[in-house]
Amino acid sequence: MVNKRVMLPVEEVDVSAVKYEREVVKAPHLTGFTLKLFVWMLEAPLIGSLITSVVKRKNRIPELLRHTVIPETPMFRPEFPPQEVEPVVMIMDEDSEPRARLETALGCLPPHDPRHRLNNTSRNSFLYWTIRDFAHAYRSKLTTPSIVAEDIISAIGDSNNQIPPMPLLIAFDPEELRKQAAASTRRFEEGNPLSILDGIFVAIKDDIDCYPYPTKGATTWFHEIRPVREDAVCVSRLRSCGVVFIGKANMHELGLGVTGNNPNYGTTRNPHSVDRYTGGSSSGPAALVASGLCSAALGTDGGGSIRIPSSLCGVVGLKTTYGRTTMQGTLCDAGTVEVVAPIAATVEDIVLVYAAMLGASRSDRICLKPSAPCLPYLSSSESLDALRSLRLGKYTEWFTDVYSTDISNKCEDALNRLYDAYGCKTIEIVLPELQEMRVAHVVSIGSESACGLNPDYEDGKCSEFNHDTRTSLALFRSFSATDYVAAQRLRRRIMYYYMEVFKKVDVIVTPTTGMTAPLIPASSLKFGESNYEVAGYLMRFIIAANLLGLPAISVPVGHDKQGLPIGLQLIGRPWGEANILRLASAVEGCILFSMLKMFPLNEQKVVYSFI
Repeated sequence: MVNKRVMLPVEEVDVSAVKYEREVVKAPHLTGFTLKLFVWMLEAPLIGSLITSVVKRKNRIPELLRHTVIPETPMFRPEFPPQEVEPVVMIMDEDSEPRARLETALGCLPPHDPRHRLNNTSRNSFLYWTIRDFAHAYRSKLTTPSIVAEDIISAIGDSNNQIPPMPLLIAFDPEELRKQAAASTRRFEEGNPLSILDGIFVAIKDDIDCYPYPTKGATTWFHEIRPVREDAVCVSRLRSCGVVFIGKANMHELGLGVTGNNPNYGTTRNPHSVDRYTGGSSSGPAALVASGLCSAALGTDGGGSIRIPSSLCGVVGLKTTYGRTTMQGTLCDAGTVEVVAPIAATVEDIVLVYAAMLGASRSDRICLKPSAPCLPYLSSSESLDALRSLRLGKYTEWFTDVYSTDISNKCEDALNRLYDAYGCKTIEIVLPELQEMRVAHVVSIGSESACGLNPDYEDGKCSEFNHDTRTSLALFRSFSATDYVAAQRLRRRIMYYYMEVFKKVDVIVTPTTGMTAPLIPASSLKFGESNYEVAGYLMRFIIAANLLGLPAISVPVGHDKQGLPIGLQLIGRPWGEANILRLASAVEGCILFSMLKMFPLNEQKVVYSFI
């Protein structure tokens, strides 16, 4: 016998009476031989079922799903009510050519002054060359894409040979890079660059197709059963703008982890502290941008896989509304929580790459009915008025549920700076059923991942996965159809809570992660690591944007006492990328202004340098 729970219809819940429950993830921390032994037991016919049952029970999964009466009907994909057009924006035509959208995006940015960066040739620094800095340098003949390519090739060689090694890329061909850079250099010499992105170096996560490189998903075998014959649509759009692709960036195997650990190709290390994780699963893309090796990178995000590493590496990571950009040509193109989106060093670079790559698939336009994509004007007085009018929602008990108060304090400080500079008011909100949301997300992404991988798993590929991947798949394969449908009932229920909150506020603010970059155990390098407690801290605030399909962005706001980056997350209304980009740009400006006060301009160092 079990105790049946009966939930009230969501419209009848008294939100004011909701009490916050601290999240506690209960699972063993395993590395090395202990992890190997645990995986062997998990995959054993009888004992494996017993272990997964115990883990699920300790984490309340049966209680919140199978033992609960959930009155709402299932929502199998994010469904949004109609949204009003955001103020002071440029409406984009997603059917137009990427180069035309880039020209529109440039008109939304403030005037460009390259002197702060280009006149400073120092290395090992924190002010990155932006895309417009490179574009100015190419057009002013200060450098060429071919010269930059040689610097990148040298830096990648150095990163692989340093101790410990920094395995940033899974697939890298110096001659392919030289060929692309030479073609871009010729276009500049002839006075015919394709766009502002011509000659801009971008890395592609290894679950996104970028011809002629294979797509392995950081496995050792996936490319053997899924050959790549053309670019993913998002990559093709960037290529048409003259982007130079560095190669395929390292990642957590098949995206089924949030640390970036990968024994297959080596674990990518955090440029801010090489004994710590980058976060994942887009570990390589975030580390490449943070190292100054490229202006931007493409990642995928189904459970924080862009925002987590962006936060831990001190760069900007955008998660768009579900369906905003087609997933065609990616390994995770059939799920209900994933997006493909950019990582960059600055918000303006995010704006440019996003403008070039956006565009929903035909089927998503029919099913999701997306609002027209918009970009914020970032330089007009009307934009300042729009910024002042933004209402920020903060659930304080959730906001402060972090591993170290350094995180919540820095994020709170950023909100105070926004208020002082622009008058952005913070309003207290309550978001019920966070535990239910966590369970609904893990069952959704887990069931969808297991469904896609099951044919290969049953075909004997199970033993070729990493041990932590096998641990996750053992759990995911234990979910039933009943669990999955219950999770979709919860999705509809939780969507209601968020849409009600968005009647009162424009953006929800949280820390991006509940902890800064965790240490890499030496015992994890060969056989991997399973640490769901750390995963719980890293994923604490990011799940809503994936389960509900909402846009979100992580922007750096400082460092903890150990010098590790901290990110602030901004979650917007459906299709509301413009508002979060506008606010992220303002946060970035406040943080930069505080740095300028601490360090005079002539003392600052600039990154076109690497690592």
